[in-house]
Amino acid sequence: MTSRDSDHAVLELMHAYLDAEYRWARDGEWPPLAIGHTAPDLEAAFPDAGVFGLLSAWNPHSVERPEETNRAADAALHLALRDSGALYLPGFSSARNRSWREPSWVTIDLPLPQLDALSRRFGQLGTLYCHRGTAFRLRMYADRPAGADDSLPVDWMTAGG
Repeated sequence: MTSRDSDHAVLELMHAYLDAEYRWARDGEWPPLAIGHTAPDLEAAFPDAGVFGLLSAWNPHSVERPEETNRAADAALHLALRDSGALYLPGFSSARNRSWREPSWVTIDLPLPQLDALSRRFGQLGTLYCHRGTAFRLRMYADRPAGADDSLPVDWMTAGG
């Protein structure tokens, strides 16, 4: 694959993530989270929290894997979150047309370096993150591709760390 092909693939996935739906579990309901928007319901539920995130262990770099492989990775992520000491809740990410959907975890007060480390450990290309009172941003764990629009709520993290 050429660098241009790779850039195109990353940009395509970035746009899919920006267009996706994100939700979190609260009292049997699934309130939305949205990139580029604040999360007043999440902030109200956790009034002392300063930062929020969303990550998954399913389908690293959006390459589909067998369900049992994804479930094992999700269990390992769940264990890592439990061991982190941060609060976390079930969440999910999906395409608006439901052509894909995957379980995720919403984190409360998980420091950004830990979110980044877990995201990389589980091979994720993108996660969500925000500070209280600010809009969620998409964190892309890839070098910024040529043609990326700087006006979008996207943070590019170098692929190598």
